[in-house]
Amino acid sequence: MKHAPTTYPVHELIRQRWSPRSFASQPVAHDTLQQLFEAATWSASAMNEQPWRYIYAHHADHDNFQQMVDCLLPGNQPWAKNAPVLILALANTQFSNGTPNGAALHDLGMANATLSLEATAQGLYTHFMGGFDRAKAQEVFHLPDTLQPVVMIALGYLGDAELLEEPFLSREKAARQRKPVSEIAFHGSLPA
Repeated sequence: MKHAPTTYPVHELIRQRWSPRSFASQPVAHDTLQQLFEAATWSASAMNEQPWRYIYAHHADHDNFQQMVDCLLPGNQPWAKNAPVLILALANTQFSNGTPNGAALHDLGMANATLSLEATAQGLYTHFMGGFDRAKAQEVFHLPDTLQPVVMIALGYLGDAELLEEPFLSREKAARQRKPVSEIAFHGSLPA
């Protein structure tokens, strides 16, 4: 486990949350997965539209799982194919009244963060991947134009990093780092 080396004190769940590439083969129970989706359900959303949608497959569900793997770009397939669960996170880009929902991506991000923190509380790990073929996902999962594929998520219990090949092993062992708060938060206005 790689705890975040924070400058300011934050909740322990935030310090524990990180994105491994090595997952144990231990399956994630259906009820546990539903608990994570329940957590996502209670995220904030504009006009309470709850624009997030999730399509998921367990590793044991070979055909559906392989469809998910096939949508991933080659840089993610070698390690993500070992995750017990793959999830496609979607944003409904229209409000129920048919007008565009400009907050849909933000709200999906809120739901994903909540799902991820609940996973951490349950001893699970998530790895969010932007590296997938969105057009292929749109086609494979027969998505309407109003459902935008945004990110794929590998989910499972932490595995043995030593089983990863390079360059993934080095990335798994690398120290965690983030920009300092002074580079992302500004009082009054952005610097000139």
